[in-house]
Amino acid sequence: MGGATGHPPEAAVARALDGLSIPDDADDAEAAAIAAAVGAHLRDREVAAAEAADDDASWHGRRWAFAGRVDRLQGRPVRVPTGTPTDPWTAAGRIDRF
Repeated sequence: MGGATGHPPEAAVARALDGLSIPDDADDAEAAAIAAAVGAHLRDREVAAAEAADDDASWHGRRWAFAGRVDRLQGRPVRVPTGTPTDPWTAAGRIDRF
């Protein structure tokens, strides 16, 4: 499967690792720590990209948090329709329609 850019994950990893080097004087523990940190960073980027793609598609439970925020700020309960724009600023501009 492709990443957020449409390139295979191996290509994304190769681009991320381009220019990365482990110091010559690093011992095995230091090299392992560097590898673990880089691996965690790459995994975090992958998860963030997947979440960003999911966030664009739907509310994923944020709809109820948005309704609660409107209730707290305006003192009135609202039902946020499933077809409401997922962009919070756009949705906030339509609060009077809920």
